Amino acid sequence: MQRFMVFFCSALWFLTAGPGFSAGGEGLLSREVTVPTPTPEQAARLTGADGPARLVREDGPVPGWKVLSGGDVAGYLGSTWELSGSLGYSGQPLDILFGLSPDGMVTGADLIRHNEPILTLGISDDDIAAYVSGFGGLDLSQPPEAREAALPDIISRATVSTGVIRDSVLRSARNLALGRGLIAGDGGIDRVSFEPLDWPELAARGAFAHLRVSMTEAHDALKASPTAPEPGDGDFLDLWVTLLDPPTIGRNILGQQAFTRAVGSMGTDEIALFVGSSGLHTHRGSKWRRDGVFDRITVRQGETVRTLTAEDFTRIDKLAIAGAPEFKERSLFRIQTGADFDAAAPFIVEIRATRPAPEGEVTLVMPLDYALAPDFLLAPPPEEVPLWQTVWQAKRPQIALTVTMLGTLFLILLAQESVVSRPRLYLTGRAVFLSLTLFALGWGINGQLSIVQIVAFLHSLLSGFRWETFLIDPVIFLLWSFVALGLLFWGRGVYCGWLCPFGALQELTNKAARALNIPQITVPQALHERLWMIKYILFVSIVALSFYSMEKALILAEAEPFKTAISLRMIRAWPFLAFVLALLIAGLFIERFYCRYLCPLGAGLAIPAKLKIFDWLRRRPQCGRECHLCETKCTVGAIDRIGRINPNECILCLKCQWIFHDPQSCTVLKRRARGAS
Repeated sequence: MQRFMVFFCSALWFLTAGPGFSAGGEGLLSREVTVPTPTPEQAARLTGADGPARLVREDGPVPGWKVLSGGDVAGYLGSTWELSGSLGYSGQPLDILFGLSPDGMVTGADLIRHNEPILTLGISDDDIAAYVSGFGGLDLSQPPEAREAALPDIISRATVSTGVIRDSVLRSARNLALGRGLIAGDGGIDRVSFEPLDWPELAARGAFAHLRVSMTEAHDALKASPTAPEPGDGDFLDLWVTLLDPPTIGRNILGQQAFTRAVGSMGTDEIALFVGSSGLHTHRGSKWRRDGVFDRITVRQGETVRTLTAEDFTRIDKLAIAGAPEFKERSLFRIQTGADFDAAAPFIVEIRATRPAPEGEVTLVMPLDYALAPDFLLAPPPEEVPLWQTVWQAKRPQIALTVTMLGTLFLILLAQESVVSRPRLYLTGRAVFLSLTLFALGWGINGQLSIVQIVAFLHSLLSGFRWETFLIDPVIFLLWSFVALGLLFWGRGVYCGWLCPFGALQELTNKAARALNIPQITVPQALHERLWMIKYILFVSIVALSFYSMEKALILAEAEPFKTAISLRMIRAWPFLAFVLALLIAGLFIERFYCRYLCPLGAGLAIPAKLKIFDWLRRRPQCGRECHLCETKCTVGAIDRIGRINPNECILCLKCQWIFHDPQSCTVLKRRARGAS
């Protein structure tokens, strides 16, 4: 049966998760998620717009919507799925629509799409709506420490899912705010600092871009024209370019009063470009006086082209700075910035010279690359501290408890013969450890693993694995890391026998039942082995169903009582409580009834546990032939009638090893003692 189950699970996994699978439901592999267009009413509510709102779609590297009210920009809308590809803990797309004000404030948020386990069952919609709406009022321009304090608190018992929501909203909102120029990003222009410098000092600091084209170079490029310039060493064009917005540049070049007049009247989405030139060719020309467009000069950044007009132009008659070149023309141009033009990023100023030729015209394009030097940029803001690091810092006591318990268990299993050979140490130590597992690890810090986490992990492998998602809950991460390693050394029993809070609850209640002389039921071996199939069928069904509909899979995962009994601490509707009580009552008569027959998590751990490297449990040839004590005392009935231990079912409670080493219990040791005497 074991080989059949392994084959069955592997085949079903291939059929559902393989490259040819295509579900008609809501499975993970249906990843073509369409972001719904917000309604005008929703846009007005999320941005706080007065009156009717009109939406303007803005595509590009930072997609979203501009919200207009009465002709003015009331704010912006963005989708976390569209902006950052946000995935939930379930591995499914997570989409939250949020609004931003023109000054970089989060004005509201709506949860649009999710398939999160804890949010589907156990946490009310009102709780989630209140949590998501709590992002309203978050000022993205604040320092990270202030922003962190203003973020809504993660919901207790929904740490991972709500943590993922929080991280997605913060990252996506910052991306949209930076893309729309609402907040200063890396390399924002320093519009405050001033240092008196002359022209050579500014040039040494990288303030200018400079281009010189000689008469010979111009002649070679325009020689097809009868009016090509004569070759020579003189200047056809000597061009200097800089941005005047940093006061250290603009105020030094223009002087205080001229700088204030030139820059002070510009909008927040405009920059001032200085162009100075000398030589035969003029960067302005004369055509602009007739049609208002400068045909000789353009500004390019990527695919964006800014054509300069007379409205953008201010003539500069003289410069206030010492050491400047003798310019024939000095110009100031206003350039509109925005989502498609970043003033702090490199751009190109192109000057064109056109001459008539027999077959039309010949043109010389003279490009000058410009980038604002780091000295004139704001220091980049500190990197956002990943949410998982913040959580790990905040949960240091829980982490310390978990690590201590895991370290203790590692020593127990590593030195198991020394432990079980001392009955009082073993019996007392196991009872204490199980109590800590239930009260501290389970009810205290919610360290209960679940089949839902296995499903989420499998889905994440197919959708793009992210460590950050699983690191958000440090206790669960540490437990799974230890269990994964333990599967190779000892099998599934590392978790099921020692670290499962619900398993500990069952074993402790059964001990109490035995102390009260409640009769124990022995399930016939044939029926016992056939009942094992239930948990494997549950495991395969939950995994397979999750690829069709995660929501339906999570409903089926309620076969686990862990959420009700441990995570929610029995604070739940009566049908769930009745289910838990039924399992615990059954466990009073059949030790670890749920672990034996119903636990899909145990089944999921049993399958990879077949890769176990070592066999630490000792047996004698007489076991199962001359003595059946271990078989009858086994906590979960994992020992068959001929004394073999089924590694798929063994929870590593070490009871058989205690009997094996106890001369007062093991019949073989008793016989040897009598023979020796």
